[in-house]
Amino acid sequence: MVNFSTVELFTLSGLQGVGDNRSIYFVFTLLTYLLIISVNVTLIVTILTEKTLHGPMYIFLCNLCANSLYGTTGFYPKILLDLLSDVHAISYKLCLLQIYVIYTSVSCEIPILTAMAYDRYVAICRPLEYHTVMTPLMVRSMLFSAWCVPLFWHVITTLCTFRLSLCGSHINKLYCDNWSVVKLSCGPTTVNNVLGYVIIMFEILQALFTLYSYYCIVRVCLKSKECRRKFMQTCLPHLMALVNFIIATLFDVMYSRYGSDSLPLTLHNIMAVEFLVIPPLFNPIIYGLNLQNVRSNLFRRCYRHKVTQMPIVGDL
Repeated sequence: MVNFSTVELFTLSGLQGVGDNRSIYFVFTLLTYLLIISVNVTLIVTILTEKTLHGPMYIFLCNLCANSLYGTTGFYPKILLDLLSDVHAISYKLCLLQIYVIYTSVSCEIPILTAMAYDRYVAICRPLEYHTVMTPLMVRSMLFSAWCVPLFWHVITTLCTFRLSLCGSHINKLYCDNWSVVKLSCGPTTVNNVLGYVIIMFEILQALFTLYSYYCIVRVCLKSKECRRKFMQTCLPHLMALVNFIIATLFDVMYSRYGSDSLPLTLHNIMAVEFLVIPPLFNPIIYGLNLQNVRSNLFRRCYRHKVTQMPIVGDL
């Protein structure tokens, strides 16, 4: 017999203590969200409209930016509304939707980063085979797996959470996360635990594969000055962004499951949203603007726009 939750509303306590600083937090959060939208949309439009940027690396980058836009919609609109309200609550269905959006975004991010790392590995370690390996079919297959597997997998995990009968409605966080809801269950949560650990292990294995790809790249780059230049320009920023993302998400997952309430709320909030702020904001800069082809196309586009806006002398 499946039991469905009778909880209709969750209260969120992540904004406790904001007080008179609420307007400052609102402005800062709004500006951050608008900046995230601006830099990611700019990079997506630049890649889509320039045929010279339709190679595998740029296609993966475009999908990474699209995933950032998707994931941040699960967090920023709700937190902005909470900063304008005295009641910090979310309906049960919207809570599950927020969980699904944020979790699928995280689960899509790692395989896209893995695909980008593999692309760089082939380009640097096996340059003569690059066009044979990174075919359009290969790129489509990697993107299909990166998007569809997490989207399908988290439908299952969300349904497993939905079937739980809950005995509480308070979440000690800025947003809904799966484990916080599971902990409110009145019954056994073995299935949820197993699925959670399977997902964690799968993501860790992907991250290890990505790090191994960079290890192989480093070994090759040490033998050539030209390869070292390529590594410093494209791969090192990728590696730094990947490590930052893994540490941030791993902390959030581990703290949700095993964290102590003694950690200050402010520090907890910062660590909990770090992967929703830093990667979406800096990935377009680290991955995109650092690439000469993207940078030159973007500057040329801005220059053309500036020229078209200048008045013609004869019209004055």
